[in-house]
Amino acid sequence: MAPQRLAILFDIDGTLIITGGAGAASWRMAFDELYGVPADIGAFTDTGMTDPDVGRQTFVGVMHRQPERAEFAKLLERRLHYLYQTVDESTDYRVLDGVEVLLPQLIESGYLLGLVTGNLEAAAHIKLHRAKLNRFFSFGGYGSDASDRGELTRVALQRASLVYGEPVTPRQCLVVGDTPHDVEGAHAAGIECVGVASHHFSVEQLRAGGADYVIASLSEGLPL
Repeated sequence: MAPQRLAILFDIDGTLIITGGAGAASWRMAFDELYGVPADIGAFTDTGMTDPDVGRQTFVGVMHRQPERAEFAKLLERRLHYLYQTVDESTDYRVLDGVEVLLPQLIESGYLLGLVTGNLEAAAHIKLHRAKLNRFFSFGGYGSDASDRGELTRVALQRASLVYGEPVTPRQCLVVGDTPHDVEGAHAAGIECVGVASHHFSVEQLRAGGADYVIASLSEGLPL
């Protein structure tokens, strides 16, 4: 018998929204201000990495050394500072198909909605603020909680139980994401994953990546 779902965990970038390069632009501006180097994170990192790993690997790539603790803290602060600006000014920022209909429907149906993302917690909320989507998510697991996607997914599950005052098991949860990284993280936490072919990966690629269910966009609804 299929488990009764209680909680649904959503990835952000490529699943709920597209920022139109705002994240990369904010890193570039932070490096340019602090070191005079407009660093391109795409040259040193991969899609799906957590923010701390992106910052650290890019730092090593352009500065050819590990960052000291104080300067890495400053880099993260400057990156978040510029992220407000780059998200606000992005001409390609958009909410993906089905999101603005699906999220209210899930809340009305009694599901607990959380986030599971490699973004720092602050960065996640900056990105969602422009579309006024933060109100749907009262907990989450973030790149500021763990560098491992499976671990930050487990953190999100623990917070669901904490926030709502009732146990939520992996079988009662569902992860929704647009990349094989999301699938891997969900499965590492013992949770099934819905792959959404809304950004870089196709339906076939997500199936090949092990997604338990695959949909073309969130406008199709979720397999609940």
